[in-house]
Amino acid sequence: MGQDHHVPPVTIPETDAPTLIGVDVGGTFTDFVFQTDTGLEVLKRPTSVPDPGVAVRSGVDAWMAQHPARRQAEQAPRIRHGTTIATNAVLQRKGARTALIATAGFRDLLVLGRQNRPSLYALSQSRPALLIPDELRLEVRERVTATGEVQTPLDPEDVDRVIDRLKAMDVEAVCVVFLFSFLYPEHERAVGRRLAERLPDIPVSLSVDVLPEYREFERTITTATNAWLQPGVGRYLSRLARGLPHRSFDVMQSNGGTTGLRGASRLPVHLLVSGPAGGVVGALNTARIAMATTTPQIMTLDMGGTSTDVALCQGGTPITTESEIGGLPIRVPLIDIHTVGAGGGSLARVDSAGTLRVGPGSAGAEPGPACYGRGGRQATVTDANLVLGRLLPDWPLGGTDGVSLKPELAEEAVAGLGAALGGRGTVETALAIVDIANAAMERALRVVSVETGHNPAEFTLLPFGGAGALHACDLAQGLDMHRILVPETPGVLSAQGLLLAETTRIASRSVLMADHEARNAPAVVARAVRELTGEARRLLEDDGQTDFAVAVSADVRYRGQSHELQVPCPTPVTPDTIEQTLENFHLAHEKRFGFTDRRNGMEIVNLRVMATCPPPPSPVQATATPAETPGPDPTGTTLVWFSPETATPVPWYARTSLAPGHRVVGPALILQPDCTTLVGPEWQALVDSWLNLQMTPLATP
Repeated sequence: MGQDHHVPPVTIPETDAPTLIGVDVGGTFTDFVFQTDTGLEVLKRPTSVPDPGVAVRSGVDAWMAQHPARRQAEQAPRIRHGTTIATNAVLQRKGARTALIATAGFRDLLVLGRQNRPSLYALSQSRPALLIPDELRLEVRERVTATGEVQTPLDPEDVDRVIDRLKAMDVEAVCVVFLFSFLYPEHERAVGRRLAERLPDIPVSLSVDVLPEYREFERTITTATNAWLQPGVGRYLSRLARGLPHRSFDVMQSNGGTTGLRGASRLPVHLLVSGPAGGVVGALNTARIAMATTTPQIMTLDMGGTSTDVALCQGGTPITTESEIGGLPIRVPLIDIHTVGAGGGSLARVDSAGTLRVGPGSAGAEPGPACYGRGGRQATVTDANLVLGRLLPDWPLGGTDGVSLKPELAEEAVAGLGAALGGRGTVETALAIVDIANAAMERALRVVSVETGHNPAEFTLLPFGGAGALHACDLAQGLDMHRILVPETPGVLSAQGLLLAETTRIASRSVLMADHEARNAPAVVARAVRELTGEARRLLEDDGQTDFAVAVSADVRYRGQSHELQVPCPTPVTPDTIEQTLENFHLAHEKRFGFTDRRNGMEIVNLRVMATCPPPPSPVQATATPAETPGPDPTGTTLVWFSPETATPVPWYARTSLAPGHRVVGPALILQPDCTTLVGPEWQALVDSWLNLQMTPLATP
């Protein structure tokens, strides 16, 4: 299923360049963007279950069938892939049978964890399932002190004894985490070499490769997660790459940069928010061009079929090293994205107390919402929008050959839910479903803005995904936001973002230096930066990359604090740049928490080097200089429900009929194959030079 459709051609500088393909797998649709020497083409296909690679291969094959010359080696496409394979494995706890080798006495770190209580007042607490069961957590004799000195040498016979046990346990992956390996990595390296000799077909993750930083629990769980993901992710990527013609194959990482197949298979823990990261990159590029600034202030809203991802961007991608995914504290750098279970396919239900709930369960791609006609019977947000007239049944989702919507099935599902709520009407129930989904998304936007000290009114809302633009006006109004920017192809923006992502590698190390130590020994910091830069360079060269720039950051905290802030560290490292790094921390602490403590000492905990290769040239260019005029005549008129009392006649426009300068006054619907935009009552949309929709209230304060 699915058909590609064209956006207006743009000029690409290199006319003989191979096609660049961005592929993003979502919960309901798999999105494709093809960048050629003649312009951009986009395609949507339903995600294949249980193997998402089937839809990826069929979509690329369908496009390649129309361009057979691109199968030749010199013309083979360069593919960039955003995948949910790692995230889904963690959420569903479907990973490999993994063993842990730990320092004697520390095999139970995964069980002990931290004394955090997710629900402070809950009388009964449940813990996420352990990735590694008790019988697969083994120990060897070795000990390194907190200063990096060997107290107990590694016992080779003990290592062989443990490997003998592993051979009888039918394990699929092994992780090695020793207590102070980040200070003295030789013991882990020796065990890794011995495992490669005796278990050559078993992937091995060493904590010194995955996360050479202090905090033993987070280092252990991150390394264990990496090993637990390696077999499944490796098989998926290898099978997918073999089935596709390609000149190069890169995978989006959680930090907003891409890596090659080797890096993605070796460190799959870096892929945990792969797809959503592409959306943030695409949103920032769109905002920088449309808002004519290199530092746009935006909040992104990526509403797909299963969930909604939001992020607050102050000029760049918001990176964090402290996140939790599926109940697992993951310490790798990733874009700070907050996710809620509110998507187009989110299921509506009545709970045991007779209350209407929406999500986090989803109808997914199969069977999908009831209106898809694939066997789904439970009402979803998509069904509610169809009942309310905000989706048109004659306009298939995903293009001409996409998913045909069946309004009678949507009405049946929503009406049944209304009956379970005590006889509520179908329209009233549909409005309630949309309101509850909007409330969940509004809470998510408040988490990344209000709860971090930012006023939403100072930001532009940038909605994308298949359903983001349908809910944007309601959300902006609830947050008192006055600007919305809808991209030209919002439904495939995450795939387009893959085309714009930089190639990055990150190397980090714990240094644990007090501020006076760093001031007195800047050469120590400089040496660590040089070594980390060399490590990042080697990782890039493994994937054939040689042209790159380096950015250095440091995790700093006040003495007595247990968590750090990441701040820029200017290079080359000198006494002056050490002072600037510490001053950067004071400024960041005041911005984040509202105060500084300059009388207190500081500690530099970790150093981090990011090596970045330049991204491909942006394919987005202005189509014309707009002169504001009324929009064209509506393509048609439909009835839309904004209240249960009466339906409102609303004009709708095909987005391809809109040109730069056209202004559409709400309420109105703007339809395109990948997305429907609702211009709410008392809102207006202006088409800019890049065919984005700039939406503002009719009475802007």
